[in-house]
Amino acid sequence: MCTVSFVTSNGKTIISSNRDEAIHRPIAIEPRNYLINNKNVIFPKDPKAGGTWFAVDEKGTVLVLLNGANEKHHHQPPYRKSRGLIVLDMIGSKSPIQFWHEINLIDIEPFTIVLFQNGALFQLRWDGVNKESTQLDIKKNHVWSSTTLYQKDIRESRSEWFYAFLESNPNASEKEMLYFHRYTEEGNQENGLVINRNEELKTLSITQSILEKNKATILHYDLIANKDFETSFIII
Repeated sequence: MCTVSFVTSNGKTIISSNRDEAIHRPIAIEPRNYLINNKNVIFPKDPKAGGTWFAVDEKGTVLVLLNGANEKHHHQPPYRKSRGLIVLDMIGSKSPIQFWHEINLIDIEPFTIVLFQNGALFQLRWDGVNKESTQLDIKKNHVWSSTTLYQKDIRESRSEWFYAFLESNPNASEKEMLYFHRYTEEGNQENGLVINRNEELKTLSITQSILEKNKATILHYDLIANKDFETSFIII
């Protein structure tokens, strides 16, 4: 939920996400299939609030959450609902992008959502006052870093790492994108792709979705328990 990339390569759409969290949070439940409003959705679950940061539905819609919007905000609880539950509200709707335009987000903490739906890519942002919707070019590759953890110059550096990696790997596979998310700036524990800030804030997991024709694959790597999870299904 703090570093997200979108890559199209060799007929595949690869969306990857690193989850950075305080280590005192409970370990997430590995991705499972859940029924939300009669729609099958696969996601790793945060046991604390019951929400998620990465969800894929039966139609191949992918929705990924990052904390914060355009700039770092002041944390001002209590909030009406967790952002991870907003993700489930959206993915469980008939059309997540339509739901976005209709949902009331007053008293919800700022966030960014990367949404891939029906072959279209959207960046959706809530800054605590206004909603912002941007449709992005799916022929291009994109990367995001959370504004709550990475200041502007660091976000720009991380973006440079991403595009430099793709310049060297122009047809990057899901394995190569996993390598990027796992090992880029490996010695930089403060701002690398996998962080460990004083044993208090760590990158806990990496989650990927790979969409190819009518098939979706979800990969989840728990970096703390050192466990891998994979499942595939046919997109209806």
